[in-house]
Amino acid sequence: MANVDSIAVAPTDSDPTSRSAQAPGPAVGPDRSPAARVRALVAAAPALLTDGAVVAFALFTVIYHAAFIFALRPSVTFRIWLLACVVLAVVALVRARRRSAATGAESEQPEAVASTDTRPAVDRRLLIGVLVAAAVAALTAGVIGTGAGVSWWIPAVFGLLAAIGGILLLRRVWLAGPTSTSIGPAPTAAQSAYALVVSVLVAISSFFLARNTPDDVYYVGKSVWIAERDLIPLNDFLFSENVLPAMGSQPPIPSIEVFNGALGNVLGIHAASATWYLMLPILAVLAVLALWRLTHRWAPRRPVLAFTVAIAYLYLVVGGDAALGTFHLPRLYEGKGMFVSAVIPLMWLYLTEWFDTRSRRSLVLIVALSITAIGLTTTAAIILPMLVGAAGFAMLLVGRWKAAVVAGVAALAYPIGSLVVSRLVLGGLSADGADDAFFDAAYTYKRTLTVGVVGVISGLALWCGPLLARRRTPALLTAGATLALSVLFVPGVLETLSALSGISVVLWRVPWLLALPTLIGLLCTVRVPAPTPLLRRAAAGGLAAALVASFAIFATPMWSATSWVEVHDRPTWKLPQQRQSIAFWIKGLERPPGLLLAPKTIMRASLIVTSEVRVVLPRDFYLVEYDLESQFAKDRLLLADFADGTEKPTSTELAPALDRLDVGTICVYNGNQYAREMAPQLGYQEFAKRRAPGATTCFRRAG
Repeated sequence: MANVDSIAVAPTDSDPTSRSAQAPGPAVGPDRSPAARVRALVAAAPALLTDGAVVAFALFTVIYHAAFIFALRPSVTFRIWLLACVVLAVVALVRARRRSAATGAESEQPEAVASTDTRPAVDRRLLIGVLVAAAVAALTAGVIGTGAGVSWWIPAVFGLLAAIGGILLLRRVWLAGPTSTSIGPAPTAAQSAYALVVSVLVAISSFFLARNTPDDVYYVGKSVWIAERDLIPLNDFLFSENVLPAMGSQPPIPSIEVFNGALGNVLGIHAASATWYLMLPILAVLAVLALWRLTHRWAPRRPVLAFTVAIAYLYLVVGGDAALGTFHLPRLYEGKGMFVSAVIPLMWLYLTEWFDTRSRRSLVLIVALSITAIGLTTTAAIILPMLVGAAGFAMLLVGRWKAAVVAGVAALAYPIGSLVVSRLVLGGLSADGADDAFFDAAYTYKRTLTVGVVGVISGLALWCGPLLARRRTPALLTAGATLALSVLFVPGVLETLSALSGISVVLWRVPWLLALPTLIGLLCTVRVPAPTPLLRRAAAGGLAAALVASFAIFATPMWSATSWVEVHDRPTWKLPQQRQSIAFWIKGLERPPGLLLAPKTIMRASLIVTSEVRVVLPRDFYLVEYDLESQFAKDRLLLADFADGTEKPTSTELAPALDRLDVGTICVYNGNQYAREMAPQLGYQEFAKRRAPGATTCFRRAG
């Protein structure tokens, strides 16, 4: 049973394989040699890069929001932001030099706090009960998604019991243990260098992996619209020229698309290139380093191994449209992708540091990260309260109510306030819209945590994570997150939230509040019984290899066609290359005024190539915003099906729709013989042909 006790308190200092177990040596002065300075800089680089990026993007978001008052163009806002960043960087450098001169500190990383190997007594019966409940919940949750006839009530109830038992167990351990914190050791130069190398490799791979994401017509299309006009669209920009009412999903709060568009405008490059060739690799580096920092902070031992497993999980477990790997590298340039991949782990990290140190720096970073979050996606206003509420509840259980309240205000004031102001002033933020779909708890688990063997592993990470995380604050915060998600997974809870709040649009994203990749990595940090440190390390490596092998065998990797990803031998835009070529070809034609009618996929790609070619149907998914029974929607669906060749409407049906929508150009694939024959009868004359591959014929309105 000794090993059971060690799981509950997640010891670090007593583990001979952990660096934190090393006894402090005699006090010596700081090493100021050039080599030591380089090592210190490398060790601190992940923190400097991620914290700096958080503050910088928060600053842009604030300036962008303030720019509405003064009606500033995005390019002007961007230049003001650049100047402000330079000023802040100079101030930070001066302060750092003064602090270094005054204290002789070589790094701002927290020192490891020495603690004795005092293990509080553990309620073994409660611990065993938690482990059994967690195992049952994980096994049944993973099996249900495979179609087995098991009621979701089984994993829901056992998962809730495991979560309640886990947080009560950790509360007892906290209250019975030492009052001092047990902050882990700062990352070494070698560890940080490894994380930096991995982040750069991930960034490089971003150039060659392209996921065909229909949402890009909105996210990248908005950046293209902004870059070409140097304006921010407050109304619809897909179906009209900033004239029709804005879609419910488009309040002007998120700033990431504006940033990308302004970047392209200022640099004089295409906004899609600015997004995919400049921003995406930078975002990839930051997301990987964010994952590294939380994993290092929460892992009781072997953080590098845990981080490696977490990265492997993100690369190997993709496939579906909601797996966390899908929202990592293939979709980081979408604000929601960066939110779940970088903001979530950093928020847990900053909260951990705040509850451990109560430092003003941690509080400032929480505020900055909350601004960054709402600048990425309005989903932050719904997921962050759940996350912060889970953390606050865990801290309330051990009497840290003041720190919990302060953290809650710091993390939620700006996101909630900006949405309230947006709704009052501009009337944005309607929860109804194209994404207004509801998924119950069982399907939500299946979509995000997946099924089968990988679903079982995800369940073990979810319900055993609190017992594996570093003692005290990390463990208790993990327990709070596990409890919150377990409550949400109880049948009827999500349905009630949907009915009361009308936020069905994002309820399937509730698993995002959990830093799941980090918890997956923590599975390989469990203390495996072994007589020597060497055998313990070998056992840990074997466990990590088994986890990675499971992902490789039972999941779909990021580079698979099943994940809607194409692998290229050169850097490419994230569009099917043939569609991209056709869209550029159409852009170069001398077209008459009016809308372009083309196959749906070409029209969707066209708005990413240029917003100057207005199309009949940017994406049929968005028509629900304008009432599918309206003439507005029916005309577009009729013509798009005609251009696709899936329907053969008569000329009496087509002609009025073409007139109502003012269609000036019709382009169809040569294989659509019916459309090619019908176009001249509708008053259009052939004026351009494209050879195979992607052979296309274009007609323009006569007269």
